[in-house]
Amino acid sequence: MVYPYTFQPAGQSIEPGMSSQLSQRTDRRHDVVVIGGGSAGYAAARTARDAGADVAIVDQGPLGGLCILRGCMPTKTILRSAEIMALMKRAREFGLAPVNAQADLAAIVDRKNRLVQEFADYRIAALRDPGFTLYESRAEFISPHEIRVGTLHIRGNAFVIATGSRPAEIAIPGLDQAGYLTSDDMLDVRRAPSSLLVLGGGLVAVEFAQFFARIGTKVTMLQRGATLLSDMDQDVGQALEAAFQAEGIEVITGVSFQQVTSTPTEKTVHFRQGSAVHSRSAELIFQALGRRPNLNGLNVEAAGVDVIDGRLVVGPDMRTSQPHIFAVGDVNDLTPIVHLAIQQGETAAWNATHAEGPARVIDHRLDSEMVFTDPQVAVAGLSERQCRARSIPYLTASYPFADHGKAMCLGASHGFVKLLCRPDTGELLGAQIVGPEAAELIHELIAVMYFHGTAQDLLRIPHYHPTLAEIVTYPAESILEQMGQA
Repeated sequence: MVYPYTFQPAGQSIEPGMSSQLSQRTDRRHDVVVIGGGSAGYAAARTARDAGADVAIVDQGPLGGLCILRGCMPTKTILRSAEIMALMKRAREFGLAPVNAQADLAAIVDRKNRLVQEFADYRIAALRDPGFTLYESRAEFISPHEIRVGTLHIRGNAFVIATGSRPAEIAIPGLDQAGYLTSDDMLDVRRAPSSLLVLGGGLVAVEFAQFFARIGTKVTMLQRGATLLSDMDQDVGQALEAAFQAEGIEVITGVSFQQVTSTPTEKTVHFRQGSAVHSRSAELIFQALGRRPNLNGLNVEAAGVDVIDGRLVVGPDMRTSQPHIFAVGDVNDLTPIVHLAIQQGETAAWNATHAEGPARVIDHRLDSEMVFTDPQVAVAGLSERQCRARSIPYLTASYPFADHGKAMCLGASHGFVKLLCRPDTGELLGAQIVGPEAAELIHELIAVMYFHGTAQDLLRIPHYHPTLAEIVTYPAESILEQMGQA
């Protein structure tokens, strides 16, 4: 442990402006100061505490973090309601009497709020653990080694910035005047709009688009990229687009936004696609054109850290340009995914408390991402696009769920499984799944990749029949045929 002393008694929760004796002490010190108490920040604080450091957490609230309050947990809660409703509407397909399924969006939101509060209460209790000192206020750097927290000036030997992200502000003429909702707002909408324009085609956009379409809203998606989920391989986005169109969602790709106009009853987005200008109108606009690192009010200029395009620049050890200041989670804009943010927080805290040893770094070989649409999307490791960009040779093979027995029984025919392997050894480089339970199925492939397993290993591993999981054996067979090992 690099800190043989403790400046501040741990376990106090301090609210600026309180009239206690503590609020008059304006020069406090801690070994590690974590700014932000979300998933990445809490992981950093917990890791530093377990290393024996005196840890402070600064969070202006509401406590809980993006994943719990406005991200993963609330969205997956409401998506479950829409998933059940979609199955109810298909009752006749499965030999059941038709069901008049109707959504009560207010009740869906109430259920979401109850669950989110349970999750948040658990996190709040963890943040208020006696092993930390919690400052419930905004943090502002006044030097590389000191922050202002309310009336207090707090010095730290190390800082971990974990302030998360916020919806991006996109300059489209007329958009602000017409009005729009962000993903933060959409979670609290209690009456389903008759129609909705979704600007964007990323993870957040597709999940909300399908949710509202399934509860009865006419949804049109306007995507700047060539496909939905344009950061992934093209066939992934195309498969999801086909499923969306089958559900009645209009998907328009390759657009360039021109302007937004409005009347008292509807909003209209004018856009160019190719050489022609088109427009679509709806009751509401959902602006889902990405998120940005949340650096508002932090005064990172005083910290002396490098900022490029609005994000804190970090190395693989999570250090910024100031070696005692780390940045983790959405604020560094590397991989805005919760389990990777937690890994970053743990890595940063370890390095902050073990300066005498070799630094830990993030290994991105097993990076994965899941999208909880129907069909689900799950990717792990390298994509074809990444292999081509890095000149990494690979073999690939895929197999459709439409020809897979268990998927056919479930009535889940959209999508495919795709494997990428080394041509010489068959080692699994990456995997992509668009289909039923993709987010669960991908973990078998991640486990094989963890052990540097091969397509041959996938065939040797027993797979029960009939299961969704056995579909991975078919592209594995194709890979071996390409290698001449069939």
